[in-house]
Amino acid sequence: MKAIRNYLNKIKPNFEEGGKLHAFRSVFDGFETFLYVPNDTAKTGVNIHDAIDSKRIMSMVVIALMPAMLFGMYNVGYQNYLAAGTLAQASFLEVFCYGFLAVLPKILVSYIVGLGIEFAWAQWKGEEIQEGYLVSGIIIPLIIPIGCPLWMLALACAFSVIFCKEIFGGTGMNLFNPAIAARMFLFFAYPSVMTGDKVWVAQSSIFGLGNDLPDSFTCATPLGQVAQGVTPDLSVLDMAIGLIPGSIGETSIFAIAIGACILLVTGIASWRTMCSVFVGGILMAVIFRQTGKTDLCWCQQLVMGGFAFGAVFMATDPVTSCRTATGQYIYGFIIGAMAIIIRVMNAGYPEGMMLAIFFGNMIAPTIDHFVVEHNINKRLKRGGTK
Repeated sequence: MKAIRNYLNKIKPNFEEGGKLHAFRSVFDGFETFLYVPNDTAKTGVNIHDAIDSKRIMSMVVIALMPAMLFGMYNVGYQNYLAAGTLAQASFLEVFCYGFLAVLPKILVSYIVGLGIEFAWAQWKGEEIQEGYLVSGIIIPLIIPIGCPLWMLALACAFSVIFCKEIFGGTGMNLFNPAIAARMFLFFAYPSVMTGDKVWVAQSSIFGLGNDLPDSFTCATPLGQVAQGVTPDLSVLDMAIGLIPGSIGETSIFAIAIGACILLVTGIASWRTMCSVFVGGILMAVIFRQTGKTDLCWCQQLVMGGFAFGAVFMATDPVTSCRTATGQYIYGFIIGAMAIIIRVMNAGYPEGMMLAIFFGNMIAPTIDHFVVEHNINKRLKRGGTK
């Protein structure tokens, strides 16, 4: 690392004012601050900062996503070999390597397109490269089916970065979570690649690994079965383990729980928001079960689809969620309750969680506004001021 630091110090004058590569200063700064903590973490106002800048925070979130991503890779291979009837003859390494090769192109496309746009935007505006896409770039591939074509994924990434982030002013200014925007774009623009029975299992072999499945092969997710009026033939434990069809990183509750522990222990994610999402989901699931609207119990609702993934990694996004402590309780509860309402009441959108977070992002500033106003009025009354 010392050799890299020395090399960066050597070439840095070329990128500073007056240097021959000054036009690419933001690109150099982006790489330098990714590798090393910057000396300055605040440029305006009176601020107290520790040694961890936002890039380090984003990197910790990426680490928390690793268990879900690695399990998702294995599950992609597992579903392919299971569908072909060759799972018993395949080794763990073969299954995982197939899933790795199937998922890796999606991660690469997400980062190449998203970061490429951010780099170009920073160069055009003469600004520093922002780090928010470090997390979005890995979340987006994890919340889509394995059958999503790469070109559609590229369009979704471009849409989310340009229209849901950069036009608002970049990282820290966006109203909607970019990953949510990418998924919403795919769902409404190309619904056939986000729903149905043909998108959840990889159907082609890769470099001699995996199996070629017939074009007519179909496989529904548990939520898809519920939407069709069929009760899933799976236990809560089976769905929590996650060896089932679904979006790449959303199936394993245990893998997601590891990530949740990392985020909570490091203090990066709000436990108020995370817990409130589950409380809202449980309460609404119990109400619907008691009123006969659904046969699913609350624990089944929590382990199906993207509920847990959304609660841990997306509802807790510090930029698009509530900032006030009271607002976080309200915000999380609304998202959890709304996700179950959408699932049960709208058969055309069986997932529900991503749409609930989208609407939660929309009302988060309003929630914070009323919480702050309430606190101001409460203090004024306490001080005897009318």
